[in-house]
Amino acid sequence: MTPEFKQCVEAAGGTQKQLAEKLGVTEQAVGKWKDKKIPVVRVLQIEAALGVNRSFLRPDIYPPEESKQAA
Repeated sequence: MTPEFKQCVEAAGGTQKQLAEKLGVTEQAVGKWKDKKIPVVRVLQIEAALGVNRSFLRPDIYPPEESKQAA
């Protein structure tokens, strides 16, 4: 389980089922993310619904603010 996935599950209430319900997707869809990167199409939705920062979920797509300022 990736740290990003674990954080999402915890923010949703502690279960994959709760995460799926909050995002309006199936539990099976959420289960596919367990050992992979969070899908890009879900990052902003997760941030809005659960408050998990987009740069934590996908730093490859949304670099942390410090990196942007240094560039």
